[in-house]
Amino acid sequence: MRVVPVESKQLQPRPPVASAIPTLAGTTRPSTTRRPSIRPLLLETAGSGRPASDPYVRRFWTAALGPGAVADLLRLMRAAALGVPLPRPTHLSDLARVGLVAFASARVWVVPDVPTLPNNLVRAFPPFLRREHEAWIARESATNSTGL
Repeated sequence: MRVVPVESKQLQPRPPVASAIPTLAGTTRPSTTRRPSIRPLLLETAGSGRPASDPYVRRFWTAALGPGAVADLLRLMRAAALGVPLPRPTHLSDLARVGLVAFASARVWVVPDVPTLPNNLVRAFPPFLRREHEAWIARESATNSTGL
């Protein structure tokens, strides 16, 4: 094996790469651009749901969709109730996928009350959370049937 002394190596600095040089014109991160505003409207439903402040919403919908999506839902519900615009939520498509938000006539419609989780979302829960959800629903059914 031949050892080459460091002095004899011809070290040259690496040439600059064009993509490594930041340009100031027209290049911004998506997180720094301003999101367009929307003005959500409330859907007319038969009132079969829970208010946004119900602990069920925070416990089970957060477990199903994540905290960001639930926060976006609560902001949309509040903005629709007040009739004010807000920046387009980042989780809008997730909320539409589960039926909490709808798009019609170039508008965003949001439910006034949060429904019980659909079975397909409950089945995705881990077993301990599924049991907790079943107990919650059974407790509510018993309370509603006794009229308390």
